[in-house]
Amino acid sequence: MVVELQSVLAKSGVTTGVGSLPHRDSREAAAFALANSPELPCIPTLPRRSPAEGMIAQAVVGIQGISLGQYGSLLVDTRMVHPLAPVRTSLDDDAFGALRAFLDGARDHVGPVKWQFTGPITLGWALTRAGVAPHLAFDVAVRAVREHIRTICDHIGAALPDSQQIVILDEPELGDLLDENHPLALDSAIDILSGAMAAIERDAVVGLHSCGTTSLAPLIAAGPRILSVPASEHLVESAAQISAFLESGGWIAWGVVPTDGPLGTSVERWWRRLSSVWCGLVQAGCDAMRLRQQSLVTPDCGLALHDAGTAQRVFEQVREIGEKVRTQALATRLTVGA
Repeated sequence: MVVELQSVLAKSGVTTGVGSLPHRDSREAAAFALANSPELPCIPTLPRRSPAEGMIAQAVVGIQGISLGQYGSLLVDTRMVHPLAPVRTSLDDDAFGALRAFLDGARDHVGPVKWQFTGPITLGWALTRAGVAPHLAFDVAVRAVREHIRTICDHIGAALPDSQQIVILDEPELGDLLDENHPLALDSAIDILSGAMAAIERDAVVGLHSCGTTSLAPLIAAGPRILSVPASEHLVESAAQISAFLESGGWIAWGVVPTDGPLGTSVERWWRRLSSVWCGLVQAGCDAMRLRQQSLVTPDCGLALHDAGTAQRVFEQVREIGEKVRTQALATRLTVGA
């Protein structure tokens, strides 16, 4: 039975993280995640602690013919790579150190938890660049991602049986799909994404994250329950798709605080940007109440390239905007008499 999203995300404006943190100590990172997003903590990855926790490095664990070189680079023996070879997901691997620390520190947590994993398009593209033939690379990628997220989901479920899981596949390379030189056709990419999400969609709420300015069409067409995207004016171009997505019960995790530039001392700039995006979407036909009520609030990407102090300030600003979203959602509900 598919998990009902509304039962997991009972209110709008809930804040959470996006993947990586800058910490080098797994226990400190777990405590940070639990303290800064208590309603929906995000299990972090820590690529500064170990290159094995990088996006691609973590995703290739257990793939036959592929190993990690120095600083997380891929070493590929193309003779050994096979689409039907078993993928062995060992959660004792160094790549999952932060996951183990989080589960140890979250024994008393009973609410939902969120985690992210590299999506099959991004993994397949990385394998292609490493020398694997394109058709083989994407076959291996979808098999590996399905196996990894199924194993991780089961492991978290056993450790935190009272916590509903929200799982986001991270696809920063989706923008390349529109490149005429990309080895995947758009329809094939959508099928691959759908197939990966299907591995756990009956046990978790599954979504897609892309921190680029790619079209939302392939993300929505793949059938996620949550879209995780930066709050950018270009989203107004996809108003029709966003409207249909919200009408079908989907939620949007708005990346409201940028992680690629100076923060500033106030959230007003970021709040004005989100409000401007919402205003443009409403003018283009989106339902104002759904935009606010079916919303999560996040940084726009991971924080591995920053320091712990900056990460703390980012989450403080995210929480402040989350409160504004929650207040507006309540006001909108009262205005329409809901």
